[in-house]
Amino acid sequence: MTSASDVAVCILGAGPVGATLAATLATAGLPTAVVDTQPLPPMELQDFDGRAYAIALTSQRLLQAAGIWERLPERPCPILGIRVADGRPGQPPSPLALHFDAAAVSDEPFGYMVEARSLRVGLNARLPGMAHLRVFAPARATVERRTEGATIRLSTGETLTARLVVAAEGRNSPLRRQAGIRTAVLDYHQIGMVGAFAHEAPHRNIALEQFLPNGPFAQLPLAGPGGFGSAAFPHASAFVWADRTAIAQRMLALDEAAFGRELARRLGPHLGAIRPIGRRWSYPLSALLVERWTDTRLALIGDAAHGVHPIAGQGLNLGFRDVAALAEAVIEAWSLGADPGAPAVLARYQARRRPDTLLMLSGMHALERLFGNDIAPVRWARRLGIAAVDRLPALKRGFARQAMGLGPGVTGLLAGQPLMRAG
Repeated sequence: MTSASDVAVCILGAGPVGATLAATLATAGLPTAVVDTQPLPPMELQDFDGRAYAIALTSQRLLQAAGIWERLPERPCPILGIRVADGRPGQPPSPLALHFDAAAVSDEPFGYMVEARSLRVGLNARLPGMAHLRVFAPARATVERRTEGATIRLSTGETLTARLVVAAEGRNSPLRRQAGIRTAVLDYHQIGMVGAFAHEAPHRNIALEQFLPNGPFAQLPLAGPGGFGSAAFPHASAFVWADRTAIAQRMLALDEAAFGRELARRLGPHLGAIRPIGRRWSYPLSALLVERWTDTRLALIGDAAHGVHPIAGQGLNLGFRDVAALAEAVIEAWSLGADPGAPAVLARYQARRRPDTLLMLSGMHALERLFGNDIAPVRWARRLGIAAVDRLPALKRGFARQAMGLGPGVTGLLAGQPLMRAG
């Protein structure tokens, strides 16, 4: 076994959130380690698999500060408009809709659609070779946390010591369970279906969020053609479709042609004929909230700390906001010669993230409950409410800024400020 080596922060989990935190801290000059059970070799762009992320403007700023954005191998698709409508399957979206135009709020887009394969390649290209980062993948870790610090024993035979351990392992985080941090889970009795489709007519960089009785349906523009276009279907979009569990299971069992017809029933005619491309992905939908974000020498980020309904596509962006808050607190402490894993530092992180996360969870839950029924009076009240907001510029602008991630109190990396160097 090799001798122990010191790092300031050791991150368990190199998914998009954990890897972005690792790159952010290492870019700032903090000695950092990241451990993942899967290998992370630099790789060529794989075949399109149907998955894509909606990256808010503030999240794009974070990825840029961490040196990841410029390493994306494929051009992201800017989202320049959002249309929100109430609807029913097989019927065109209601004309009483809410239209958001990014140009009316900022000279930047609402955000970007980034293919999952592209973000993974960008992360894998950034992490190796960083001067202040050690990557252990594939490797498994056993963590011992004490008041004075943490020891991480790896399956490779190496041992690390760290001032702070970060759980970025996802919803079933072993570190969270080890710390005895309780969670509250709300089952929506829905399945989320994710994938992509090619289509005839251009999307004009406009996203559609349509509220259907059994769950929301979103169409999100992709840059395309990305190797999956054709003369008949030269454009592409991603979809996020939530439906009741039994209905979703029936949809997932359909062949490609029948599934495409069901997509078209919910989408409406504005993109012309469509055909599914890539794989279909699905997962049960539930909300998750932890009783606390921290423990002795431990911080939770991303899905280890929270889970929200995908009604507004904010799950990954919520994780990136965790990254920005924790990175700023840790970098500041390290720059001042203080302990980055001290209780006061972790308390500042939790104080910054808890209110925002609670607001997002409660907001997404309220939207799901408001739009998740087909009672006629409620449906018409929804549609009139949407139309009313569309005629109130100040309120509409506030909603648009939220979509960009530019809510009250956005500062630091999310506001586009340069990354502070530690030390």
